[in-house]
Amino acid sequence: MAARPPKTHSYALTVNWTGNLGTGTGSYAGYSRDHEITAPGKPVLLGSSDPSFRGDPARYNPEELLVASLSQCHMLWYLGLCPGAGVTVTAYRDEPTGTMLEEPGGAGHFTEVVLRPRITVASAEMVEAATALHERAHAMCFIARSVNFPVRHEPVIEVEPAG
Repeated sequence: MAARPPKTHSYALTVNWTGNLGTGTGSYAGYSRDHEITAPGKPVLLGSSDPSFRGDPARYNPEELLVASLSQCHMLWYLGLCPGAGVTVTAYRDEPTGTMLEEPGGAGHFTEVVLRPRITVASAEMVEAATALHERAHAMCFIARSVNFPVRHEPVIEVEPAG
């Protein structure tokens, strides 16, 4: 089978700062970090900075969204690979964590993200294949392939109870 030619995908959205409290960025403490992320036909996603950086803890921050993107990408690849491997997933839940190192000058970088998917499969015969698919999903995930820090996986596979 011939290799498929490369295909470019583009993603466009709008990030709009809504945090001008009347004086713009006249002082570091004088403005809100609130912003809205929008894309046509989708709900508004309310964003801010991490509360450590004067952000609103009720809004998503970029660091959380990066961790979520890695988790979503892995899950979607994983679920997409399961039918071809004869694995029927009946539930999938992840509780990922990310670790960021803030340097003395204020810059920082992620040192790792750990995905902890808890997956339920239809029968015990599927557990081995279900476990092995995580490496393939990781190798295929566009987001994981784009970051410069380790993305680890600690999956737990459970079997759907009989009945």
